[in-house]
Amino acid sequence: MAERLLTFSIFRYNPNTPEIKPYLQEYRLEELPGMTLFVALNKIREEQDPSLMFDFVCRAAICGSCAMLVNGKPRLACKTLTKDLPSRITLFPLPVFKLVGDLSVDTGTWFRHMSLKTEAWIHTNREFDPRAREERMDNETALKIYEAERCIECGCCIAGCATANIRADFIGAAGINRVARFMVDPRDERSPQEYFEVVGTEEGAFGCVGLMACEDNCPMGLPLQMQLAYVRRKMASAGLAAKPQARAG
Repeated sequence: MAERLLTFSIFRYNPNTPEIKPYLQEYRLEELPGMTLFVALNKIREEQDPSLMFDFVCRAAICGSCAMLVNGKPRLACKTLTKDLPSRITLFPLPVFKLVGDLSVDTGTWFRHMSLKTEAWIHTNREFDPRAREERMDNETALKIYEAERCIECGCCIAGCATANIRADFIGAAGINRVARFMVDPRDERSPQEYFEVVGTEEGAFGCVGLMACEDNCPMGLPLQMQLAYVRRKMASAGLAAKPQARAG
């Protein structure tokens, strides 16, 4: 099959030069066998325009850095083959996150804030003994934790989320998935009511409107719908259990 001539229409804007308004710039590139968007963007930057800004680290769908809107859909550039796309490709940066420039956004600040908001660490009153043997965990529980830990924090679920695009305080599927990870961890000693304070609001599990674009857009195939359902059930039970106490007070 003959290689195609690809046309890239790429969003350009540098916040450090606000006098230059955002615009779309076109580049043409001959398609190569097995070409990914990551390879194409690097060829454009190396051969045509060294000023083009986009992020990458691992090239193996592990770091999540190269997420962007590809023809309107959040995707990883390193995992997206150009052969699966039309010959005209439009690239925009992910929404929700702070724009660094062109296709580059700051997901790190957002995910750090989300981690602090969800208190994403083991809560325990036990003193840590570095000389003690690691506690054994049954395989089923370990696999549930591992499933949640497969999140690479690329931001695709957040970019495709209707609520996250409207509410800056919404923790999104990534945050709910993070909370679910600690809920199933037997080492975490938080009570359902303590979790309710973290995620039992419209900023958390009850802010989702159920479109499930997060799961559709997740490049790792995480079961985000199941995670949301699990956390919502737990939080609904915690809320109902706390009602009689609130009335008594």
